[in-house]
Amino acid sequence: MKDVFKMWKETKMVVLVALCAGIYAAVLIPFKGFVIIPGFTEFRPASGLPIMMGLLFGPAGAWGAAIGNLIGDFFGSLGIGSTFGFVGNFLFAYVPYKVWRNLGVLKEDEMEPSLKSGKQIGLFVLVSFLGAAACALFIAWGLDLLQMVPFAALGSIITANNFIPSIVLGIPLTLVLYPRIKKWHLLWTDIMAEEDIPEITAKSRVSAVLMTIFTVAGLIGGLFFALGGGQEMFAAGFGAGGAGNMGVAVAAGIGSIGILVAGIIE
Repeated sequence: MKDVFKMWKETKMVVLVALCAGIYAAVLIPFKGFVIIPGFTEFRPASGLPIMMGLLFGPAGAWGAAIGNLIGDFFGSLGIGSTFGFVGNFLFAYVPYKVWRNLGVLKEDEMEPSLKSGKQIGLFVLVSFLGAAACALFIAWGLDLLQMVPFAALGSIITANNFIPSIVLGIPLTLVLYPRIKKWHLLWTDIMAEEDIPEITAKSRVSAVLMTIFTVAGLIGGLFFALGGGQEMFAAGFGAGGAGNMGVAVAAGIGSIGILVAGIIE
C-alpha cells in the first residue's frame, strides 16, 4: 500500500488526482437528479470511470475517485455517509488495479491495460465486479451500521449501479484512451519511481487473493444475514427499516476491514 502514499511526492501523480477527481465529479453532478435512494445514491454513468482510472493511473485514480465522489456529494447527498462513500469509491479504483497486477493471471508483458487479448478483457470484467462490490460492501456496511439504509437494498443497488457502467463504458473508454496515455507516458508505472512501485511477489499475490475473497465473502455474507434478517433487496423507497442487523455488521465488517488489511500486507 506504500504507493498510495508515496505517489504524493510525484507532481504528475498529484495533477492526475486532480484531473481524475474533476472529471469524475463533472460526470456525477448532472445525474444527481436521477435518484435511486434519496440522499444516498443515484443513476451513475460516471461509474464507468473509476476502473479505467485505477488501471491507467493506479493510486492517483483511486484518490481521484474518492475525492471526485466527495465533491459530487456537495451537490445533493453530503452527510455522514459521505465518509463511507469516500473510502468506498477509493476501493472502487484501488482494488481493481491491485488485483490486476497481483493476482497472477497476466504475464509481465501483459500488465499494461491495452485490452488487446481476451484474457485481459476477462480480467477487466473480473476486477470491475470486485471494484464495484468492494465499493458497495464498504458503503452499505457503514450505512447499515448507522441504521440509515438497509444493507440488502444499498449493497445490491450500488454493486449493479457500479458494475454495469464499468463494463459498458469502461471497456471502450480504456481501449480508446490507453494508447494515448501510453504515448504521453502518463501510466502510473511510468511516472512513479521504481522503488515506490510495489514488487509483484508471493506476498502480493496472497494480498490479491485475500482482497478477492474478502470482497466476495463480505458482500455475500452481508446479503445472507440481511435477507435472513427481513431486509428487502428491492423495496419501494428503500427506507431505513431493517437496518442495523448484527449479522450484517459482523459479516460485512470483516469483509470491509479485510480488504484494507489485505492491501496493507501487500
